[in-house]
Amino acid sequence: MKRAQGRGPAGIPLIGQFRSYDRAWLRGDLIAGVTVAALIVPKNLGYAGIAGIPLQNGLYAAAAGAIVYAVFGTCRQISMGPSSGLAAVAASAVLAAGITGEQDAASFVAGITLASGLLFLLLAVFKMGWIAQFLSRAVVTGFLFGAAIDVVIGELPKLTGTEVTGSNPIQELWSWLGTLGEANQATVVVGVIALVVVFGLKAVAPQVPGALVLVVGGLASAALFDLGAKGVALVGDVPRGLPSLQVPDGALMWDHAATVALAAVALVLIGFSQTAGDARAFAAKHRYQIDINQESVAQSLANIGAGLFKGMPVSTSLSASSLNDHSGAKTGLASLTSGVTVLLTLLFLAPLFSILPKPVLAALIIEAVVMGMMNVPEMRRLARVQKVDFWIAVAAIMGTLIFGVLAGVIIGIGLSLLWLVRVATHPEMPSLGREPGTQVFRESDGHPGDEVVAGVAVIRFDGGLFFATADALEDRLRDVIQSTPQLTGIVLDCGGINFVDSQGAAKMADIVSLVRESGVNLRLTRLKPAVRAVLERDGVIELIGAGKIHGNIYRAVQAEQAAPQKEPDEPG
Repeated sequence: MKRAQGRGPAGIPLIGQFRSYDRAWLRGDLIAGVTVAALIVPKNLGYAGIAGIPLQNGLYAAAAGAIVYAVFGTCRQISMGPSSGLAAVAASAVLAAGITGEQDAASFVAGITLASGLLFLLLAVFKMGWIAQFLSRAVVTGFLFGAAIDVVIGELPKLTGTEVTGSNPIQELWSWLGTLGEANQATVVVGVIALVVVFGLKAVAPQVPGALVLVVGGLASAALFDLGAKGVALVGDVPRGLPSLQVPDGALMWDHAATVALAAVALVLIGFSQTAGDARAFAAKHRYQIDINQESVAQSLANIGAGLFKGMPVSTSLSASSLNDHSGAKTGLASLTSGVTVLLTLLFLAPLFSILPKPVLAALIIEAVVMGMMNVPEMRRLARVQKVDFWIAVAAIMGTLIFGVLAGVIIGIGLSLLWLVRVATHPEMPSLGREPGTQVFRESDGHPGDEVVAGVAVIRFDGGLFFATADALEDRLRDVIQSTPQLTGIVLDCGGINFVDSQGAAKMADIVSLVRESGVNLRLTRLKPAVRAVLERDGVIELIGAGKIHGNIYRAVQAEQAAPQKEPDEPG
């Protein structure tokens, strides 16, 4: 029987997990940890390549993320580490800052990682995780898709051994096409074989760790066929050893403060929603509770740790987390094991990666971004379900390709906010009819056979009544009055109004004056207590008359049909 789930001291959930640890879980945790390490070691070499930093720095981040999250995270199956999307943001920040040297790029990427960790901590302290909601799923889908195209185009020269120019992916692609006649034959052969292997395994044997197979095969090929002597570029020196604590270059961060801030915000927006969603999913599956605020703290500390140990941004890896779960992970010990295994790799195996052919690394990166970031089914779903979301995603893709990854995020957020403003300021106000033989009123457009009471217009207002929507309500009722010559009464269904501000209350008073001047009665139905309280404080209820406030639409319509032109204010 599973033992009680211990919580441990505040802020250190792993201690609580160990206090209630069942020895039967040990085998699963250890196997899961080593299995995940076998997956993430080759992948994180690729993520470091995307970011343009030394390959070992990707492993530094993988170890720091896995170990720190194991200690401070509340989800027991999550695997924390670099991802293709976060690596693309880091690469874009380096490009935007105009940094060219590998060591400067590494310091800069570590700096934005540290900055994102500190920003995560602020969100956790002030419980402002709702900010991540401003990055809609459509924006994330489009941004990642565009970033994946950007990364793929950036890797193409490594598959041909050529050099390209251009300030954006479109120009780089055009430049690359012009260099195909200069391609190194051996490099092309290695690159094509690598692509066939990694994508072929994904198609015919998805359970096989294609990245690991590709890296091992690439290393073996380089040694057996002396690929370096045939003109195939190799990765170069990957030193053995553990990372040292190193604060990123403060002067470099300050010189590019705007880029650092923008990149940190983008990393947080992308990382927060992903980690929170994955944590909830695994917790629901295994029937335990997580602490979302503690999750923010854990992700903050994981990024701070990665930044201080010369790493890169980290977040949830869904593929690694799923593998962790399927391999039998029961506690954070699995993640801890992954982190320690990565450290052992750095201590004993790191130099082996020095002879990894660059076209093999390029194939590894291309597979990672195509399979992890190009979500074609989601794009199809957006096009089918909501065209606006689809075009927002397309705009994010185009913005990413033309202006860069960071600009793509900003464009997507801007479009999402504009759409939010558009929706908020244009609430639905449908006309309602009565379903025959019932007291039910519903939208007339969807039910053309419903009864419409002669002389009475029933309108439902869907949304908050505030400064941005008040004029829209007045315009709607004015149109109803002007388009219905025999109108004697308007029933306004307020069931969809969940709040009203001072301007909304004032506008309601103006509407009362408008309908009276037109010789029309106004009745309100289904007022929520909070909304009614605001209207009462502003004198609007008294102005309308308490007898014209009703509990449901049917009563209001009946009262209007039975009422003379002037009627006493009695409860409806």
